Amino acid sequence: MPGMPEVLEKRMQKQGYHFVGKHSAVKICEYTANGLRGGTLCYKYSFYGIRSWQCMQATPAIGCDLACKFCWRLIPEEMGLKWNELNAIDNWDDPELIIDGMIEEQRRIVSGFKATADTDLRKRRWEESRQPKHVALSLTGEPLFYPKMSQLLAGFHRRGISTFLVHNGTLPEAILKLDPLPTQLYISLQAPDEETYNAVVRPKIKDDSWRRFLRSLEIMRDIKTRTVLRMTLVKGLNMKNPEGYARLIGIARPNYVEVKGFSFIGGARGGARGLSMESMPEHSEIKEFAATLAGLTGYIETSEHVPSRVVLLCRDDESRKNRMIDFDAIR
Repeated sequence: MPGMPEVLEKRMQKQGYHFVGKHSAVKICEYTANGLRGGTLCYKYSFYGIRSWQCMQATPAIGCDLACKFCWRLIPEEMGLKWNELNAIDNWDDPELIIDGMIEEQRRIVSGFKATADTDLRKRRWEESRQPKHVALSLTGEPLFYPKMSQLLAGFHRRGISTFLVHNGTLPEAILKLDPLPTQLYISLQAPDEETYNAVVRPKIKDDSWRRFLRSLEIMRDIKTRTVLRMTLVKGLNMKNPEGYARLIGIARPNYVEVKGFSFIGGARGGARGLSMESMPEHSEIKEFAATLAGLTGYIETSEHVPSRVVLLCRDDESRKNRMIDFDAIR
């Protein structure tokens, strides 16, 4: 990838990243692979009807302005690199080039599963996987740094591909510019208060990150699309102060809250972050924390996915009733 330090590029390629253009990437998800093998599907299938074998895990902006302790991605600074991909780009790629490249790379990735498509189910899923119906813009980095996000979303929607846009809340002005909106808009909710926030997400621009995050929550309250707050809970770090989380949920009033347990994988295994296997909550602990949040917020416990250690809370019966994505409406 242009401008990327060779050591970082090689590490990312070894981890399964497929680069697209100057600043985008796709990578197969564990549950996409499982779906192609006929195995366990993603919690997004259980919660929203997303077919794991037709889902792309992607990003249009590899770089990030946070260095979250629990993140499974590589953090350049932890490798002794001062490279900032987002500041190095003078001419951002065209949205259609990115979409074509992502689909091409996704097809390249899933092509290896054709040899094991030895049952009717696997054959059907492999053939369907070559026509993605969903993209999760959440792979790595902060996708809203891509300045042509509206055109990118529109391009996916024209192709009948639903969009889950996951962002960290540090760019409220970028949310306000989105037109069209994604099928589902996420903000990562990683701390119940400013002190914990700074310790957990370790913002690279420290002056007003928390204030900008709160502004993003305020904007979410009035957004006219499906909205989600996604929590990653780490024992001994941010799995505390449910009252603080409840206040933040009350600001955003999303349709859904995903209460999810941290996984000790990838970059999170780096010893410098102070995390371990003991930092991973059990599913029973996630359920207990989610139940406490439900009691504090009035949200409804409506679904769970034990393999991912995640519980879904819905704002009301209307949200619970309309969880499944209407793919025919995406155009």
